[in-house]
Amino acid sequence: SDDFTACSSSCSDGKCRCKVGVTDLKCDRCSDGYYRANSTCEPCQCNNHSNTCDRLTGTCLHCQGNTEGKHCELCRSGFYRSAHSCHRCPCSTVASTGTCQIQPGEAAPTCDKCKVGYTGPNCNQCANGYYNSDSICVRCQCNGNVDPTLSPSICKPESGECIGCLYHTAGFHCHECEDGYVRDPEGINCTRKEATLGPEITEFISPAPNTSKATSLPTAVTNSTLSPTTIQTIFPLSSSDNSTSAFADVSWTQFNIIILTVIIIVVVLLMGFVGAVYMYREYQNRKLNAPFWTIELKEDNISFSSYHDSIPNADVSGLLEDDGNEVAPNGQLTLTTPMHNFKA
Repeated sequence: SDDFTACSSSCSDGKCRCKVGVTDLKCDRCSDGYYRANSTCEPCQCNNHSNTCDRLTGTCLHCQGNTEGKHCELCRSGFYRSAHSCHRCPCSTVASTGTCQIQPGEAAPTCDKCKVGYTGPNCNQCANGYYNSDSICVRCQCNGNVDPTLSPSICKPESGECIGCLYHTAGFHCHECEDGYVRDPEGINCTRKEATLGPEITEFISPAPNTSKATSLPTAVTNSTLSPTTIQTIFPLSSSDNSTSAFADVSWTQFNIIILTVIIIVVVLLMGFVGAVYMYREYQNRKLNAPFWTIELKEDNISFSSYHDSIPNADVSGLLEDDGNEVAPNGQLTLTTPMHNFKA
């Protein structure tokens, strides 16, 4: 017989007595748990994780203990080897690939690759820009109003509230405009609220000792902006430490318009005043320089005297419309009539 047979010459029933690990009537097949190696049957090498293997190749079948491989020498995907056994990786398939490795000298494994939004050795933490929502990392919703370079986490990992809203935005998701700003007509950016030039009545409440009655003070609130940033002016209501203060803003452009208007009004008033003074002085000069005459009638002549008598160069020739009248060199006026000449 060949190497697989174990028949002796003294077998009486005609059946071969097979060697260990060999079976079948003709002792030509390896038993379960053995595989054919050259001309003999060898026990399966499965590291005690399987009792069977392929009879021809020796590949272990039905590896146990979360193992795999030709000889059940490897841990299955999602498991790591520790103390000659395979343990499940502490890596969620939601947060990672589910696989891990343990490095020599380390007591705990490290997940191979975390999915987007997760981080940490076991991929059980939310990465920057994500927050935990029912054990799932969700991207922060800040409407593009947060700078990751200034606030790497962007939002609080436990709640999702945005951190460091920019561009004058505010709110849980940086979706609102901060105080003093409103949405532009396109509804995209927050712009400074236009100032109201008309007076507004604002009530200020100042606490007083031993009384619950509020003190109100009407104040004309004018919005003022003296620089790109807001300068807040404090108006104290009392000398007590608990006095209430008011804050107001005025747009720089409107402030300039108000100042320009005041300047124009002052200039106009000054011009009007100067014109009035000039007209008054002209009126006085004309009144003083206006000629007046005194006529004295006597028996044989008429005597004229005028304001111009005191003025050497006064011209009185035009006072009489009659071309026949003459003015004497001494300032006396001679009246000429068809029949008589009267000397003044």
